[in-house]
Amino acid sequence: MRILFLVYHGFSEYSGISKKIHYQVKGLRENGHDVRLCYYGFAENGHRCRYIDDKVIEDFGKGQLAGMRQRLSYSSIYEYCIHEGIEFVYARSFMNSTPWLIHFFSKLRKAGVKAVTEIPTFPYDTEFSPHVWKQPLNFIVDKIFRSRLSQQMVAMVTFSDATEIFGQRTIRISNGVDFDSIPLHPTRYNPQEPLHLIAVAEVKLWHGLDRMIEGLGEYYNRMKTEGRKAKEIYFHIVGGIWDGHMTGERGFRTLIERYQLQNRVILHGQLFGQQLDAVFDQSQFAVGSLGRHRSGITIIKTLKNREYATRGLPFIYSEQDSDFDHKPYVLKASADDSPIEVQQIIDFMNNFSMKPEEIRHSVECLSWKIQMQKVIDQAINIEL
Repeated sequence: MRILFLVYHGFSEYSGISKKIHYQVKGLRENGHDVRLCYYGFAENGHRCRYIDDKVIEDFGKGQLAGMRQRLSYSSIYEYCIHEGIEFVYARSFMNSTPWLIHFFSKLRKAGVKAVTEIPTFPYDTEFSPHVWKQPLNFIVDKIFRSRLSQQMVAMVTFSDATEIFGQRTIRISNGVDFDSIPLHPTRYNPQEPLHLIAVAEVKLWHGLDRMIEGLGEYYNRMKTEGRKAKEIYFHIVGGIWDGHMTGERGFRTLIERYQLQNRVILHGQLFGQQLDAVFDQSQFAVGSLGRHRSGITIIKTLKNREYATRGLPFIYSEQDSDFDHKPYVLKASADDSPIEVQQIIDFMNNFSMKPEEIRHSVECLSWKIQMQKVIDQAINIEL
């Protein structure tokens, strides 16, 4: 099948989202499909351009007018689809529903081209202020037109358990993993050695990593008060951290200083490749999202949980994830703002015996090759 994978933004070698998209494309190609990747970016001369597989199909020029044009013009994509015989379009929502996008997909539908739109996180309304005057304009416009846009799709692709999104049926899949890009953790945990925890994220409020920092501080305070020997524990945070997460009552820096954890919490910043692998190899337990309840999301299949399992690491998270909720290598945290009980992690690891390769084997069904083919298998059976 000839497929156009449509993205409304560009890519960054440092972005987990960018990597995910390329792995999804790879998964489709591994199933024998002819996949073309369409995206938006900047040329070397500074022009805003629409690309398909690194070839410019539309040059919008420079300046604010060019930026506006790329949000309104989809004719080049339509013409490409018709000329190249594209049979299926897989689009990734950028909260960008507009009348122009609706018109584009309506024309594709009339031409017999089926389309789906992936909603990366659902619901996403709670990620924004409930006050309209504080919401970004693109989100307000998206809310107005997203239901009409969804009707041009044969289905919406979701990583949630929702059976309907914006009035349209869903195809429910899991976030996948690319096994070729994720190395297996080299060793098992030795209870006699220090315990290293790792969290990898471009930190947002819903990651809830302040709960782990506070929990670590409370653990050391309790051990000191009770006159007991504390276990050596280190918490590695890898990824970008916005200044707003460093200060304030629950800011990282605030908590680190309050509990004197300067030598216990290591903020690595963004790491990639061998540097990232080195921190992973040093760690024995991973930390997923601990604050999804803050964004009103209780059921989600995060990419990070799957990457941790693919590496062969046990991990903790607080949301509901049907792929992992009952796995023996998972420790569930409460979905609230209480400090994480670090002693539970210590006890869990002291009694943990699974090998990294056993954990990795348990998620082979979550490869992008398998997950993306689920979309195709279901979509082709839906009538336009």
